[in-house]
Amino acid sequence: MHLILRLCLSEGCDTSPALLCADGCSMIDRRMGIYGYPIEIQALFFMAMRCALSMLKQDSDADFVNHITKRIQALSYHLHSYYWLDFQRLNDIYRYKTEEYSQTALNKFNVIPESIPDWIFDFMPSRGGYFIGNVSPARMDFRWFCLGNFIAILSSLATGEQAEAILDLVEERWEELIGEMPLKICYPAMENQEWQIVTGCDPKNTRWSYHNGGSWPVLLWLLVAVSVKLGRPHLARRAMELMERRLAKDEFPEYYDGKAGRYVGKQARKYQTWSVAGYLVAKMLLDDPSHLRIIALEDDGHCRSRAPCLKRSNSCP
Repeated sequence: MHLILRLCLSEGCDTSPALLCADGCSMIDRRMGIYGYPIEIQALFFMAMRCALSMLKQDSDADFVNHITKRIQALSYHLHSYYWLDFQRLNDIYRYKTEEYSQTALNKFNVIPESIPDWIFDFMPSRGGYFIGNVSPARMDFRWFCLGNFIAILSSLATGEQAEAILDLVEERWEELIGEMPLKICYPAMENQEWQIVTGCDPKNTRWSYHNGGSWPVLLWLLVAVSVKLGRPHLARRAMELMERRLAKDEFPEYYDGKAGRYVGKQARKYQTWSVAGYLVAKMLLDDPSHLRIIALEDDGHCRSRAPCLKRSNSCP
């Protein structure tokens, strides 16, 4: 664990506390335009650091504990400041001025408002919010990524208010994110020229298929876990009922295709272990919510958002 921490927390010239991730180096293991600092990797990194912090305290390793604590605080502040999106935040970005250079600049990444995709204005409800997919200079990836947002809730990266807002969004956009088979890995799908350029005409990632807006039964356990954690099990039961109508009948496929997830994926393998396991874990969490303690972390004060006091780079003290 010390070797991994030295690698991930080593001093460098990167001024972001987030982890740089190449395209295809997450659950989405094919080119999908997520190069940079995708929310899925940052949420998992945050949770891994919190787990490491808990284990290292037993060894009284003060240097590493202090190092991790600073990185957790910096990462939390960064994600809360630049990755969170709700109706008010979207309206602020829509009114951004560009080419601001002072320390008081609001548009830190020089995002051009005209680059905001049209679909987000209809997708964003007045009640709800989520962590967007990626942030980099002049570009924000406004797509919804399931794994990153739900891990943010389980790890307490998301504040209590943000966690509720994420589930509000899922409830408000049930047809888009859940449909007939839980659960969309990302939303929306890339189509036409965007799909050609970003994925390299990847035949497996055509629109609403596989990683490009496909529905993955394994992700059900995450929805159930966050619903149980926030005291809203009715959402979990509603999704479970949808899955139980077809999953066993369809022989536990890897993923489903289509805007609503109606069709078994055209290249989906049957009897996938994680499709079965995701359903079983979800069932166990609903039957006995105390199991949530195994996979969820409560806010212990280390993950509260605050301005980091770091030198040279955000990855070193």
